[in-house]
Amino acid sequence: MFLMSRKIKSLGVKMVISSEGSDELFGGYLYFHKAPNKEELHRETCRKVKALHQYDCLRANKATSAWGLEARVPFLDKEFINAAMSIDPEWKMVRPDLGRIDKWVLRKAFDDEEHPFLPKHILYRQKEQFSDGVGYSWIDGLKAHAASNFIFPHNTPTTKEAYYYRMVFERFFSQEDRGAFFSQQTLTCKHITKSLAMQKYAILTVPGGPSVACSTAKAIEWDAYNRVL
Repeated sequence: MFLMSRKIKSLGVKMVISSEGSDELFGGYLYFHKAPNKEELHRETCRKVKALHQYDCLRANKATSAWGLEARVPFLDKEFINAAMSIDPEWKMVRPDLGRIDKWVLRKAFDDEEHPFLPKHILYRQKEQFSDGVGYSWIDGLKAHAASNFIFPHNTPTTKEAYYYRMVFERFFSQEDRGAFFSQQTLTCKHITKSLAMQKYAILTVPGGPSVACSTAKAIEWDAYNRVL
């Protein structure tokens, strides 16, 4: 946002409209799809809104003000906040079975067939993290190149979890240990049991299923709840 503000200011723009608050008001963060019920979702949105001034708004204000750029936040108008928080939280729940995605109420408000505000493919596209929204294929390419040339070039892991397990394995079983295992069968059952235990508990720390971007402690709690179900 800091670099983007510098670019915008260089174009002669003095004021921008920012969507700060929309995700907090309408449960837009990707981890909200794990909310077990509407009561939990509402409590989390309230908590996020109350903390906005400590994090997101503070960051946005500093990033834009550093370049003399004014950011206005229509979603944080007091009357709009009151209206948004009075909506039944059920309508903010992500319900794939009903065709409802994140920020469904807000998207539908802009879905005008006669005078469309936005093209459908933009209006109903999945939310992206700030960095992802500007494109990340080149980052993936660099990561793949680095991984294939410098980290585990043989049987390169394809996921973050696989990388973690591979690093655990490398930490407990060095190349020398592996050589000794195949030549002298010197590795003990204790080493293997310890490694398996490490992997078992490591799995519990990795949220599963769809992304939990912008995660909080509540997101991890909801993830654990959904796993039990």
